[in-house]
Amino acid sequence: MAYSRKAALLASAAVFCAHAAAAQESFVLDPIRVEAEDAQTTLGNTMIDRETIEAANPSSMADVFVGQSEIISSGGAAIAQKVLVHGIEESLLSVTIDGARQNKSAFHHTGNVLMDPTLLKQVEVSSGIAPADAGPGALAGVIAYETMDARDLLLPGQEFGGQATLSYGDNGNSLRSALTLFGSNSGFEYLLSGTRLTGDDYEDGSGNVVPGTEPDLTSLIGKFAFTTETGKRLEFSADETKDTGDRAMQLGPGGLYYARPDFAGVVGRDSVYLPAESKRTSYTFTYTDEQPTGIFAPTIQLSYNEQYVEAGAAIGTNASLSGKIENEFYIGSGALTAGADFFHDTATPESPLTTPEEKETLDSVGIYAQMRQDVGARLSLSYGARVDHQTFELASGDDYSDTGISVNAQADYILTDSLTFNIGGASSFGGYELSEASLINLGGAWVYGDPETSRANNARMGLRYEYGAWTASGALFYTEILDVNDVLTAAREKSDVTSQGIDASLTYNTTRAFAQVNYTYADVEMDGETIGTTAYYYGRPVGHIIGVLAGYEVTPEITIGGSAEFALKNDDTENAALGTEALDAYEVVNLYAAYVPQRFENVEFRVDARNLFDETYVARGADGTGLANVVPLNEPGRSLFVTASLKF
Repeated sequence: MAYSRKAALLASAAVFCAHAAAAQESFVLDPIRVEAEDAQTTLGNTMIDRETIEAANPSSMADVFVGQSEIISSGGAAIAQKVLVHGIEESLLSVTIDGARQNKSAFHHTGNVLMDPTLLKQVEVSSGIAPADAGPGALAGVIAYETMDARDLLLPGQEFGGQATLSYGDNGNSLRSALTLFGSNSGFEYLLSGTRLTGDDYEDGSGNVVPGTEPDLTSLIGKFAFTTETGKRLEFSADETKDTGDRAMQLGPGGLYYARPDFAGVVGRDSVYLPAESKRTSYTFTYTDEQPTGIFAPTIQLSYNEQYVEAGAAIGTNASLSGKIENEFYIGSGALTAGADFFHDTATPESPLTTPEEKETLDSVGIYAQMRQDVGARLSLSYGARVDHQTFELASGDDYSDTGISVNAQADYILTDSLTFNIGGASSFGGYELSEASLINLGGAWVYGDPETSRANNARMGLRYEYGAWTASGALFYTEILDVNDVLTAAREKSDVTSQGIDASLTYNTTRAFAQVNYTYADVEMDGETIGTTAYYYGRPVGHIIGVLAGYEVTPEITIGGSAEFALKNDDTENAALGTEALDAYEVVNLYAAYVPQRFENVEFRVDARNLFDETYVARGADGTGLANVVPLNEPGRSLFVTASLKF
């Protein structure tokens, strides 16, 4: 297995572009260096490609980010998992699936974007600086998930195929089964996939059962496409991912129970375990021209998705209808992407203590342009701007509107044959934010404060050094987000969030071996003080994180590898006056071995040992750790997974 990394990030470096000549021929623009993976990594953009995902053999989305020090996640059941970039929660980033905009969660004790990793092709993460064509609301960057199509799985000349996977984990007796069927004929493609994950509550490293963590996830995906002989491609996808199961709940407003699956318990309140549900449903239509001629190389997309949460009496739906139309133009030594996008978001409360007809709506229309070009042999640039106009209607019927401009610029400059300097900056309009759907008008009509639009300023600079199979990089980063609205109450109090620190990475990459050590230090503050571990929709304290990824092809049949995460003790959270404690250090090591028989290359057997040394720990991205009134949720102890997969 070769451990080569795909050279594509955020907007693809290999852009099919149009030449405005009378001949109306089709051209392919050479990759622009600032968009190449090495340059993007130094600029804070990370590609987690299919090889890396397969090496992780993820059981949940939290496993996808293991070893990526700048990206951390919370744990527990799928309903509770959140993703943070440099300690900033994903609700302050632009999150997309196959280019389609995703809305945030309807309840702060649950995760934001429920996904299953079975068909995940790659994840592109931009920490801080986001291009104009990444979409609206990219205050602290972008998380772009891409799932596989039929043509990603079909072999040359193959018209029908499938793959089946069965995996068993001894900690919690988890059983994961997945079946995917796909085919192609005369330009028509289809893919049908289903995943089922079941099990019991897991044990932590001390052998204690952690109640409320049983997996009960179902994921269904259908993708269909038709491509004409001239490259016009129409795609439609529909998917639903649902997590259910008994989760920890405590009494709350109205004498009703409210789920907190992100906690093991609340001090002073008895926990009961009742069914809870989190569900994401999405539909996306996309048109692209893969063989453009003339000046038009359009992409048109229309998508609808909703996030439904029923966490005891906390019930609500966040829905989003979004779309875009854009075109790529070949201009000299670069490519200009220009277009317009929109979204219509709603937050609808459905709790017994609320009135569902009184919802919040947020509408946005934006125009944007992003230029990527090589300027001579040494300098490569990416720069752009967008303008967004938003209208926000509260449940009280009051309306607010505002218009904002976002600008960004990044540069990659070759100093020597081995040394490259990177620098970038952005000022991004964040706009308004919907209140949490499950809490709107909870117990009575809200009396709102004045909502305000938020804005982020981001900066980053670093160096990259390459020598043979070795690559070393380091960068300083700074993100500040101003006037983030508190969406949990009607008061709409504002806070400023900052994250600053350093990213560093050392990589060794050959045909048969790959090893990478990542280091991140992120100092995350809210209103000038270290941020707390329950700063929902803002962020979490991080400190020092070290991630390790490695793999080695022993023979053509056998591959071994592993990953690790080391979190150093974070004393910044210790405050006697507030009753908060320091965050403990932990070390987690995972190993795997995979075997593909030489005579049956369509079969793979694999063994994973996760948390090999049975560490008892709370993930750094978890909620409530270090607080006197919260029993934090421990991660699973040592877990042995046996996986068999078949491709046909």
